[in-house]
Amino acid sequence: MANEIVPPSDERRVAAWIGKALRIEGRIVSQENLTIDGEVEGTIEVGDHNLMIGPGADVKADLIAKTITVSGSITGNVTAAERVVLQPSASVDGDISTPRLSMADGAVVKGKVDARGHRN
Repeated sequence: MANEIVPPSDERRVAAWIGKALRIEGRIVSQENLTIDGEVEGTIEVGDHNLMIGPGADVKADLIAKTITVSGSITGNVTAAERVVLQPSASVDGDISTPRLSMADGAVVKGKVDARGHRN
């Protein structure tokens, strides 16, 4: 079947991405998962989606998402509907509010933590 016509693949992104070379100032609102490896100053809202702050990221913003995984540096409040995961290289200078918090040895938090969970 050498002469078979192959239709172009339907390219769909699974997540939005802010690369290391980008610096953004302002409000970011995403309707899909978002990964940040660059610098952001402002607010970041991804609603019912996941937010990942990469190891080289420098974020000065309040974060709102379903789940938030942090490997970089955040200055601002972190609010997750389901879970916050702090990797060993994570640094958060602000308050964290989430039902579930996972904090690796080496992660740093300067602020209040409210991780009460859901009680039925």
